[in-house]
Amino acid sequence: MPEHPLKIYEELDPKLLSLVNDTQKSALADGALPRKVKMLIAMVLDAEHGASDGVQSLAREAIKAGATKEEITEALRVAQYICGVGCVYTAARALKEVFGSGKDTGRKEPL
Repeated sequence: MPEHPLKIYEELDPKLLSLVNDTQKSALADGALPRKVKMLIAMVLDAEHGASDGVQSLAREAIKAGATKEEITEALRVAQYICGVGCVYTAARALKEVFGSGKDTGRKEPL
């Protein structure tokens, strides 16, 4: 597992890291929206911003929170509709690591 991207702030600015962590806990905790939905929202936002590492991490967290492969791909359909196909390419790079090479997706015809 790769090093946490904000680890450098443990030395540079622990107070900033604490603020970021507190905000993350508040934003992603179960509430009116369940955690898995919040993780899916965050994942598609990272896809739109071209952050494939973030998509990968958030997809894994969404799965831990109970999201299915179908929910992940459906969330990306919404992102594609609103943001365009670029986010689909970003997500594809990330999801290849999460779900494998795509050999076992049930797809009947070649790409």
